[in-house]
Amino acid sequence: MPKLLFKAALLFLLAGCAASKKAKFDDYVFKTKSEKQAYIDSYNQTLKLWDIPYTEENIQTTYGTAHVIVTGLKNGKDLVLLHGMDASSSMWYPNIKALSKKHRIYAIDFIIEPGKSTLTSKSLSSDEIVLLYNEIFNHYKLKKFDIVGASRGGWIATLLATQNNNSIDKIVLLSPAQTFKFIDKVRKTSSALMLKLFPNEKKFEKTLQTFSTHPEKISPVYKKQFYLANKYAKSNSSMFKMRPFSDAELQSISNPVLILIGDRDVINSEESLERAKKFLIHSQTKTISDAGHFLSIDQSKIVNDAMIGFLE
Repeated sequence: MPKLLFKAALLFLLAGCAASKKAKFDDYVFKTKSEKQAYIDSYNQTLKLWDIPYTEENIQTTYGTAHVIVTGLKNGKDLVLLHGMDASSSMWYPNIKALSKKHRIYAIDFIIEPGKSTLTSKSLSSDEIVLLYNEIFNHYKLKKFDIVGASRGGWIATLLATQNNNSIDKIVLLSPAQTFKFIDKVRKTSSALMLKLFPNEKKFEKTLQTFSTHPEKISPVYKKQFYLANKYAKSNSSMFKMRPFSDAELQSISNPVLILIGDRDVINSEESLERAKKFLIHSQTKTISDAGHFLSIDQSKIVNDAMIGFLE
């Protein structure tokens, strides 16, 4: 790890510890009750962009309350959506209509990140993440369901697929973070780390330009929510616990898998796709032109068509 990244990571961890000590109320993610409410209000505004009927449900788990948005065709094939880091389930607004036409959707807010899920324990290990999601899947009696994971959500989807006797059918990974290799362009992604440490609108805009080829396509409503996630949420070290999966772990996945990355992605590169093709038995890969890490927004129509074609 380059010295610059190591120092930034150390600062990140120290900031997280300091934020935890100064917390004004007992919440794993947010520092104050008012800041959490401001974020939730913004989240609710973003959900209006979905423009389809949905229900929001809170599922009690061993580790806290999991917030799940349920929508789509009632008798359609079950499809679980796992969002990117700090993005929450509302991030699917450019994709949800297309995905919900033939699927019953379960969009889950990751319990240790900004969203409507609430963690009541310490941060989760990989084994605990698996147990958490299996509790949710069991609650809904999901069997042979499909799963789409973006960025960190892609890493979680891959983790779940490596487990014996899992109930997953097809998998779509949208530029999965830390899954096939470590971050491709470390220096460029440092803008996101600096945003976490010292959040302001200038750093936020720079981060969007780094991760997206078309930041102008991001809804101003969602931009506000995403900014508040970075501004108000406490720092935590969970990202540094994610490691690329071993050859054997990837080879254990027999599911059909589609991996999509952007041609200007700062998290993945063609090396990621080459490793996926080498070790995932039933994989397809595609590079989306004129797209960055936020490819589901940068080129939503192309990405939607690719996902639907694969899932059908």
